[in-house]
This record gives sequence, structure tokens and C-alpha cells, in this order.
Amino acid sequence: MKKALVVFAAVLSMTSAFAQSAAPASAPAAASAPMREQHVEQRIAYLHSALKITPQQESQWNAFADVMRSNGQAMAQLYEQRKADANRTALDDMKQYAQITQAHADGMKKLVDAFEPLYNSFSPDQKKLADQTFHERQESRRHRSGKAPQSQPSPQPSKAQ
Repeated sequence: MKKALVVFAAVLSMTSAFAQSAAPASAPAAASAPMREQHVEQRIAYLHSALKITPQQESQWNAFADVMRSNGQAMAQLYEQRKADANRTALDDMKQYAQITQAHADGMKKLVDAFEPLYNSFSPDQKKLADQTFHERQESRRHRSGKAPQSQPSPQPSKAQ
């Protein structure tokens, strides 16, 4: 169960992080920010529908969605700073990467904290939907990245005696 929550949160948080690189490098920062926000909003709307959020779950959902938005904005700012600093040294590059990684970890913690009460309010069917939705999303990311899913080795054929 914990693993599902962590995977879920990672997927959601990374959604906004990956959206940062969706804009071409030549696009002005002001033009790419609305695209990122739109991507996050589309993901929020998709999840709201896919998870069949009930009116009773709206307040918990809104808290979770607000964390998604906040994480997306924080990551967007960090990526914009990184993109704007063309003269960074290797050390600067490593420090910026560490800052982005820390912000991602902090955002993940907030996302998990916001998602846990929502997930706990889900019906068994909603939990199943959530688990499937985020498992499928993770598999899709592996496929796009060229990483094959972990599979069990094939049994060795027995030799005829």
C-alpha cells in the first residue's frame, strides 16, 4: 500500500517536472509557463474524473490538487532559473541539480501527506482505480524512456535425457 502511494505521488510530482521540458528551448519563459500550468490542470482534471471523486471527497481532493499546483509552480521556477543561467559552471550545475532534487523530494512528501487522507477515504473500487491508474502511468513512463519493465526470467527448457 505504501509503495502504491509513493509511486502515485512520484508520478504526479514528476508530471509537473516533465512538463517543464515540454516547451522548446527557444520559447520564451512567459509563454512556456502557461503551458506547464495547463498541463498540471489537465492532469488534475483527468485524475478527478478517473478516480471518480465524490462530493464528500472534494475538500480532500482540493487540498491534494493545490499541492500538485504548488509543486508544479516550484519546479517550474527552478527549471526557469536553470534555463536562464547559461554561464553556469559544472559546480553550479551540480548545485542547481541538487536544489531541484531536494525540491522534488520536499514536494513528494507534501504530495503524499495530502494524498493519504484522500486515498483512505476512497471506496475499495476507487482504491483499485487509483492503483491501476498510477501503475499504468508508471509503466507508460518506463516504456517511453526505453526501459523495459522488470520481468521474470524465462524458465530454462529442460534437456531431453
